[in-house]
Amino acid sequence: MVIRIAAVGDVHMDQDVVGRFRPALEELPERADVLLLAGDLTRHGTESEARCVATEFGNLGVPVVAVLGNHDHHCDEVPGVIRVLEDAGILVLEGTNVVLDCSGTRLGIAGAKGFGGGFAGRCASEFGEPEMKAFVRTTSAIAEQLGEALREMDCDVRVALTHYAPVPDTLAGEPLEIYPFLGSYQLGQAVDSAPTELAVHGHAHAGTERGTTPGGVRVRNVAHPVIKQAYSVFHLHPPYAGATAGKVSAISAGGIS
Repeated sequence: MVIRIAAVGDVHMDQDVVGRFRPALEELPERADVLLLAGDLTRHGTESEARCVATEFGNLGVPVVAVLGNHDHHCDEVPGVIRVLEDAGILVLEGTNVVLDCSGTRLGIAGAKGFGGGFAGRCASEFGEPEMKAFVRTTSAIAEQLGEALREMDCDVRVALTHYAPVPDTLAGEPLEIYPFLGSYQLGQAVDSAPTELAVHGHAHAGTERGTTPGGVRVRNVAHPVIKQAYSVFHLHPPYAGATAGKVSAISAGGIS
């Protein structure tokens, strides 16, 4: 059994973008079992922009699972944004999970927006001013929630969905100075705390598509400016009995008209 996961992030929807992705999305039931949206679904996080996301990514014929990104928080309308998306059948995760039945194989997806902080050797620490402590504690709390959401699932295949990056590999191409604002090693530790087959994220528009956690989990940056298509599709081959990880392969799919 092969599970086909379509994914894209950083679509930054507003009225002028509606219709750009839809022709390729109409083909999803033939290409994928689920669509993951890796945050920054809107430009400024307004309910009106969320309605554009709902129009573009709702009613696709496959389950759609999303996390929010930093842009989706900007206008402090998060409850309204989530309500609009979920009314359109788009499930929004934040430190939570869902298990889907994919032709008899249980696909578990744990999601969280994530946060910054940096990576091993060049990261922020919980020391000094209250503001710095609060910054790092935010990252720690989100990572702990993601890890728990991954570990508690009873499923055959686990996927982690975030907006911020769990590894520095997929940030290559971005200025080194902004790495601490693009992701955190703590997210990578959360991914490695469970037998996860794939981690997908967005946020790094000038980054690189492929990376790996210290524990060997495949990481893919699916930010739209990186993949340059409506979505990428990843084929997950569930692990055989006694194995610690399955095989991940990818195909290009979903051009934008």
